[in-house]
Amino acid sequence: MLRTRKYAWSAFSGLALLTLAGCSRDETSAAPYQVEEVALTQLATDLADGKTTAVEVTRAYVDRINRYDAPLRAVMAVAPDALEQAAASDLRRKDGKTLGALDGVPVLFKDNIDIAGLPTTAGSFVLEKNVAAADAVAVKRLRDAGAVILGKNNLAQFSGFRAVAVLNGSTVGHAPHNPYNLARSPAGASSGSAISAATSFSAASVATDTDGTGIETASVNGVVALRPTQGLISRRGLVPLSMTLDTAGPIARSVADVAAMLTVMAGSDSGDAVTQSADAHKSDYSKGLNARALKGQRLGVLRGTRGYDAETEKLLDDALKVMRAQGADIVELPLDLIEDVSPEIITIKSAEFKEDIGSYLARAPSSQDARTLADIILINRFDPRENMHDQEALEASQARDGRKDPDYLRMLASARKRAGPDGLGKAFTDFGVSAVVGVTRGPGEFLAADRTLLERSPNVAMQKGAAPPSIGENAAIAGLPHLTVPMGQLENMPVGLSFVGPAWSEPTLLAHAHAYEQATKRRTPPAAYKDGFPSR
Repeated sequence: MLRTRKYAWSAFSGLALLTLAGCSRDETSAAPYQVEEVALTQLATDLADGKTTAVEVTRAYVDRINRYDAPLRAVMAVAPDALEQAAASDLRRKDGKTLGALDGVPVLFKDNIDIAGLPTTAGSFVLEKNVAAADAVAVKRLRDAGAVILGKNNLAQFSGFRAVAVLNGSTVGHAPHNPYNLARSPAGASSGSAISAATSFSAASVATDTDGTGIETASVNGVVALRPTQGLISRRGLVPLSMTLDTAGPIARSVADVAAMLTVMAGSDSGDAVTQSADAHKSDYSKGLNARALKGQRLGVLRGTRGYDAETEKLLDDALKVMRAQGADIVELPLDLIEDVSPEIITIKSAEFKEDIGSYLARAPSSQDARTLADIILINRFDPRENMHDQEALEASQARDGRKDPDYLRMLASARKRAGPDGLGKAFTDFGVSAVVGVTRGPGEFLAADRTLLERSPNVAMQKGAAPPSIGENAAIAGLPHLTVPMGQLENMPVGLSFVGPAWSEPTLLAHAHAYEQATKRRTPPAAYKDGFPSR
C-alpha cells in the first residue's frame, strides 16, 4: 500500500483527500525508476520507449515526497486519484492512444490554482471548504495532454498578500524551507512549487507570478521559471491577487522542460479576455531550442538592479563572458531605463485584491463560507488557526475604493507607461537588443528565528526610489515575458540570471536561456534538505 504523510488539510472536517491509497506493488519487480534529477523531457522519452510506466514514476515521486518533505513543507497534498490517472495513461500508451509528450508525466500545482475535487485554499483556512468544481484552464490543458495532476504545493498565503510582515508559507501548509539550506528563505509566493521542482517531487510545477516574486522564488531555489507575456496563459481558475498583474507559469529544472510545459499551457481562453491574442502567438516552444542560439544576438545588460551587488556582479560578469564566447554582442544599458515601481505595485495590488478576490469567491461552491474580503478579515480575527498573524494588507485593501481609487488609476497608467514603452520597451527599440539580462535577485536570506516570517516584505509602502529598481517588477507591470535560469551560487545558495524580452518573444527568450544553460550547466542540485535542519 502506498501512502503519503498527513498534512494540515487532514484536519479538515470530512476531507479524505490526503492519503494516496494505491494498488499493491509487486515486490519481486525490477528496481524502481529513479526520478531524482531526471529531466521532464527524459522522463517523457523513457515513458515512450517503455523503460518505465506512469504508475512507477508517480510512485517514485510520492515516495520522495514522503521521505524528504517533512522539513521542507513544499507539498500540501497528493491527489487521491494520482495512481488512477497514471494507470489510465499506461493503458492509453498500451492501446496506442497516447495524448502527447506529457502523457503520464506528474505535475504539481501551487495551491491557488483550482484542481477539480481538491480544496483551493491559497494557504488560508478561511478557504478550507473551497473545493473546486472544475480545473483551472492551465490544469485542464495539462490534464487533456495526459499529465498526471499530482497534487498541491504550499505557498505564501494569498501569494504573500496578508500582512506587512510577510508569512513564510501559510497557516495551512506551515513554513517552508530552502532545500539548499533549511535555515534560509525559499522566497515566498510560489515557494512550494519551486522547492518541489528543485527536489524532484514532480517532473515540473505550475505556479503563479504577480509582481516578479514567482520568478525570484525560482532563482532562490535553483530552478528555471517563466513568467509569460501577460495573456499567453489563461488565469481562469486562479485565486487572484491582482488581475492586472497575475499570470500562471511553469517551473522546472531545465529550460527544455519549461518549454515543453509552456507548449501545452499556452493558448487563448474565451473566459479570459486578456488571452485573445494567445493563439496567434503560441507555438511549439521546444522546436526553437538551439545550443547556438546566442550567436549573432544583441543583448542588453542592466546593472545596479535589486539583488545586484559586488558578489552577484561577479556571477553576472561570468555569465556575460560565456554569452560573448557564444557569439552574443553585449550592450551596457543605463540603469535609469527602469525605475523603482514598488510603490505602484503595492497600490495596484491593494486596490484590486478586494474586487478580484470577491469575484473569485462569488463563483465558489456553496460550501464556502467567505464571499468577500470583509468576510475573510472577520474570520481571520476569530479563527484560532488564523488570528496569530496580522492582516494589515488585507485591511488596507478593504479600505480602498477598488478600481475607482484615483491614486490607483494614476499609478497604474504611469507605471505601465514607465515600465513599458518608456522603460524596458526602449531597450528593444532604441538599443536594438533581443533581450535584457541581469541578476534575478540575491541568494535567499536567513529566516526569522521562528522561521515563520520572511525578512523582506513586498507589502511595505516605501518612498519611491528607496530601493533599487527591480527587473521583475518592471517586467510584470509592462506585461513582458521574464525567464530566470541558474547562473551560479553564493554561500552555497543559488542565484538566477534573468532574461526579459518584448511581448510574445518566448521562443527567443527560451532559446537564449537554453543556449546559456547548455554552455554553463550552472545548476547544482540541492542536497542539504536530506540531512534535516542545521544549527543556526
